Amino acid sequence: MGCSSKEEDIYVPIPYSLEIPELFADKLIAPIIPTNNPLTEEGVALGKKLFFDKILSGDETKSCASCHNPQKAFTDGLQFSIGIDNISGTRNAMPLFNLAWNFDELFTWDGAEFGIENQALEPVSNPIELHANWVNVAQKLQNKSEYVTLFNQAFGTTTIDSVLVVKAIAQFERTLISGNSKFDEFLIGEATLTTEEQNGFDVFMDEARGDCFHCHGSNNNPLWTDNQFHNNGLDTVFSDLGLGAITGDPADNGKFKSPSIRNLIFTAPYMHDGRFSTLEEVINHYSEGLQSSSTIDPLMKKVSEGGVGLSDKDKADLKAFLLSLTDYEFVNNSNFQE
Repeated sequence: MGCSSKEEDIYVPIPYSLEIPELFADKLIAPIIPTNNPLTEEGVALGKKLFFDKILSGDETKSCASCHNPQKAFTDGLQFSIGIDNISGTRNAMPLFNLAWNFDELFTWDGAEFGIENQALEPVSNPIELHANWVNVAQKLQNKSEYVTLFNQAFGTTTIDSVLVVKAIAQFERTLISGNSKFDEFLIGEATLTTEEQNGFDVFMDEARGDCFHCHGSNNNPLWTDNQFHNNGLDTVFSDLGLGAITGDPADNGKFKSPSIRNLIFTAPYMHDGRFSTLEEVINHYSEGLQSSSTIDPLMKKVSEGGVGLSDKDKADLKAFLLSLTDYEFVNNSNFQE
């Protein structure tokens, strides 16, 4: 329990200790924890409660977890998420894990939100998502004595507002760490890859074959993403400008954030618009489906040939490697579930 001063009756929250995987500690710099929102036991617990509470939506029928299901690596399995008014959005729900190592701190497919706190703020008031009014949400929470106590313990105040709500949710989201897949175990000498998985990794790393590692990490980048924005050859004409709509720079049109390739077995469908239902479709896109445009990423080196032209065996083995990045412990972690 936290400490309470009898003279001032001030609750002092307990610092939260992140469990950082061995590879992350070896390969990455420390996670980003804002000085104005340090992790505490009380803050994380409050954030978890809020993440699963439908009180954050206008009609109290959906929560953050409705579109970010822990057992789907915090996605929802839909092409487009559906809000409380049964209106679908235009983007696929991104997975939520290892967010504290997103060092540019730009979140969402188009980088519209800076920092996890801001990313958690927008969906509550978004008219096609939770479609609520933050003033009303804060008042509903204020009317619940349990929440008043929890906010006081986490933040030292009984006055609840949107800033503190998203701070708590952000604390919880920073604890969502995935780093215990078969491939992670292989890298620390605790597992052996199959012949197919090893060849698939070789395809992934080979600039003459898959050439995937520039955007999606490597054995030296356990995030398995560069967290940058790329036009990966999905379209010749853009119905969604992506990063370009945020920056206003035509050179950014059609660029979207590279998602992590961890836990792909749980996060279908794929791409910002969920256009691909299977990993086979994703692999085929890079193999023979690339579309050229004015902002195509230079890393799409074989766009003029339609793609990298993988053999059927290399495609199958690449899939086997990608599935070796599945972290079953993460999706079954009771600390991350309601």
